[in-house]
Amino acid sequence: MTEFHHVSVLLQECIQALNIRPDGIYVDGTLGGAGHSSQIVSRLTSGTLVGIDRDPTALKAAEERLSPWKDRVRLVHANFCRLSQVLDDLSIPGVDGILLDLGVSSPQLDDASRGFSYMADAPLDMRMDHQDALSAHTVVNTWSQEELTRILYDYGEERFAPRIAGAICRRREEKTIDTTLELVDVIRSAMPAKALREKQHPAKRTFQAIRIAVNDELGSVERVMDDAIARLNPGGRLAIITFHSLEDRIVKTGMARAAQGCTCPPELPVCVCGKKPQVKILTKKPIVSGDEELERNPRARSAKLRVCEKL
Repeated sequence: MTEFHHVSVLLQECIQALNIRPDGIYVDGTLGGAGHSSQIVSRLTSGTLVGIDRDPTALKAAEERLSPWKDRVRLVHANFCRLSQVLDDLSIPGVDGILLDLGVSSPQLDDASRGFSYMADAPLDMRMDHQDALSAHTVVNTWSQEELTRILYDYGEERFAPRIAGAICRRREEKTIDTTLELVDVIRSAMPAKALREKQHPAKRTFQAIRIAVNDELGSVERVMDDAIARLNPGGRLAIITFHSLEDRIVKTGMARAAQGCTCPPELPVCVCGKKPQVKILTKKPIVSGDEELERNPRARSAKLRVCEKL
């Protein structure tokens, strides 16, 4: 199995954004290899770090990396969208900062046995948590052609979505599609020759779409937005890194909604809704990686960091 070592994206920018207090309580909802978390916890004295991840492999690696500060760390196996439940279980009513890095960890992509990669043969899986019922095998072999087309368009922005979905359905009538390279072969067969000559791997968008569907990645982001803001103490900050335009739109919209005050029609002389802003947005435009980081880690190219502060 690939050693779990993930290069943390926008590391210094995240630490600066969280404005860490030595006695504060912070949540890393996407612990991964604990790159961000190790920087957070090293700045704590009497404070606490709550690390959450749905991938047991990541949790095990993080536990080892954070062992020098184990008295300040609470690790939890869960999806970050269960943030409120996790904090309730730990009897923590409010926190001073929450970090979510929505990218898939490099070890998950690079470990061929996980089924995320279109470059090596493995069983079709793509689950971040093996306890989840839905796998890529189920999506590819049982979802309707219409639903496959929808996720390829929406989650992968794949312009050949109907052709690829049709090819998947025809192939699985002959035999089930069991491995990653079998799926790659189907995708290639559906695409025109010109598209196969493009620089980007022909299966990249389809694999991304299936991965997002398997792990309900967009649904998780939508569910966590209101909960995360509600659990912040006054002055606490929410920092979220996205890697996909759909995720970024959900985060941007969620923060804007929380930052909005009165929603009464402008013709009303006085406010009757009583709605007050919950946060102020600290990033009018998202923070992105600089040239130096991009040279070290090309996967950071699509990363965007948005930050808001609880009022």
